[in-house]
Amino acid sequence: MDPEDDAAAVPDDRPAVPEITRRRLTPYLTGDRGYAWSWLPTLLVVLVAGLLRTVGLATPKGKIFDETYYATEAHGLLTYGVEWNFDENKAAYVVHPPLGKWLIAVGERLFGYDEFGWRIAAAAAGTLSVLLLVRVARRMLRSTVLGCLAGLLLALDGFHLVLSRSALLDIFLGLFLLAAFAALVRDRDARRARWLAALERGADRPEPAVRAWLLLAAGLLGAATAVKWSGLFFAPAFALLVVWWDAGARRSAGQDRPWRRALVRDGLVWLPWCVAAVAGVYLLAWSGWLLTDDGYFRHWLAQQGRPEPPLWGALQNLWHYHSEALRFHSGLTSHHTYQSWPWQWLLLGRPVAFYWSGDAACGASNCAAEVLLLGTPVLWWAFLPALAATTWLGVARRDWRAGAILVGVAAGMLPWFYYAVQGRTMFAFYALPAEPFLVLALCYALGAWVGPRPAGAPGTRRAVAIGAVAAYTLLVAACFAWYYPLYVGTSIPYDDWQLRMLLGNRWI
Repeated sequence: MDPEDDAAAVPDDRPAVPEITRRRLTPYLTGDRGYAWSWLPTLLVVLVAGLLRTVGLATPKGKIFDETYYATEAHGLLTYGVEWNFDENKAAYVVHPPLGKWLIAVGERLFGYDEFGWRIAAAAAGTLSVLLLVRVARRMLRSTVLGCLAGLLLALDGFHLVLSRSALLDIFLGLFLLAAFAALVRDRDARRARWLAALERGADRPEPAVRAWLLLAAGLLGAATAVKWSGLFFAPAFALLVVWWDAGARRSAGQDRPWRRALVRDGLVWLPWCVAAVAGVYLLAWSGWLLTDDGYFRHWLAQQGRPEPPLWGALQNLWHYHSEALRFHSGLTSHHTYQSWPWQWLLLGRPVAFYWSGDAACGASNCAAEVLLLGTPVLWWAFLPALAATTWLGVARRDWRAGAILVGVAAGMLPWFYYAVQGRTMFAFYALPAEPFLVLALCYALGAWVGPRPAGAPGTRRAVAIGAVAAYTLLVAACFAWYYPLYVGTSIPYDDWQLRMLLGNRWI
C-alpha cells in the first residue's frame, strides 16, 4: 500500500477554519508576489526625495533659524559630551533631550562643523521618512501605486523639505514616530498570523512568543521622546491601537470578551516591557550627561550640600533638570513674530521664515532669497477634505486603516489645541509628526475613490478617477516647483517672490 494512502487514512481531528475567519486574520501582504518588484518604484521615489534634500544643502550659508541653538549644541556634545555654552565656557542650559542633537553631531563629526555637516543628518532623516511612508502605506493600502504616491507627495512637500534641510529637531521626531507606527502595523500582521496558525493546528490560542515588533515600536517611541518630549503624545495613541488590534484579532478568532482579554492577557503582560524599552532608550540618550561631570545640574544635589550617591544621586539630579525644563515649557508664552495656532496649521495660516536676504544677486534690481517653512499649498489644502473623507469611509466601512490614520493625526495635532488654550507659544513645525498620517489620509481617500482593480476591463468611472489622481499629482509637483526657490533659499527677483505670497502678510 502507498504510504500516502496510510497518511490519508488517518483522521484529521483539527477543525476547519471558516473562510471568513481566515480572511480576517490573514495579513494583507501574505503571498505577495509583487513584493520584490515593488522595491524598484520605491527606490525611485526615495532617490527623488534624497536628491531634493541633499543637492545644494550647504545653502544658505551660516546658521538659519534655530540652527543657532541645535547645531551649536551638537558641537558641544561632540566636544564635551554635553551641550556647551562656548561664549561663557560652561555647560549650557537646554530644554530638549539630547538625541536629536547627537544625530546632528554625527553629521558634524563625519563632514565637519559647517552647513553641510550640521544639516546632513536631517536630510538623511527626511529621506528615510519617505522610504518608511512608502512601505507602510503600501502595506496598509494594499497597493504599490498608492504607497509610492504617498512617498512622492511627502517628497514633494515644501514643509517636509525645509525641515529636512535644516538642523532642527522635528524631522528626527517625525522619523522615529513614523517608524514606531510602521513597527506597530507589522506587529498587528504578525499577531494575526499567529492566531491563524494556531487555529489551523487546532489550538484555541497562539503559544507565547516575544513580540519583537511591539518592543521595537516601544524603543522607537523612546527615541522620539529623547528628541522632544512631545513624542509622548503618541504613547496613549499607540497603546490604544495595540489593544484595539489585539481585541480585533481575538474577536476574529472567535474568543469571547475580546477587549477584556486583550487588556489583561496582552496589554498587562507587555506593558511593563514596553515601558522599560521606552525608558531605557530615553535614558541611554542622556548617557553623555550621566557619564560626565560637566552637564548643567549634573551635581545639583552636591551644590545644595546634600548627599549624592553615585547612581541614585545622578538620577535625582536628572529628575531636577527635567522639573526645571518642564517649568520652562509650561511658562513659554512670550510673543514671537512667526508663532501660530494649531487651527492655522493645515490652512498654512502662518508659515515660518527660517532665512531672508535681499543682498544675493539675481539679475534684477531688487532680489529676495528666503527659506520659508511653507507646505506645498495644493497638498496641504487637500488634507482637511481628506480627513473628512477618511472619517466617513472609516465609519461606513468599519475600516481599521482609517481609524489608525485618524488616531495618528489626532496624536500629532490635538494636544496642541490644549496648549493653545493655555496661551503657549508654538509654531507650525510642531505639526510635522502628524504629516505622514495626513498624507496617508489623502492617499486612503484617493484610493477609495479610484476603487479596486476590476476583474475585467476598467470602467469609465475608474479611468476618469485614475486620470484625476494623476493630474492632481502633477499639480502638486508643479506647485512644489513654483515654490522651490523659497524652500532652498534661491535668490529671485523681488517681484517674483511677492507673486508667491498668496496670503499676503500672513506669509511675510
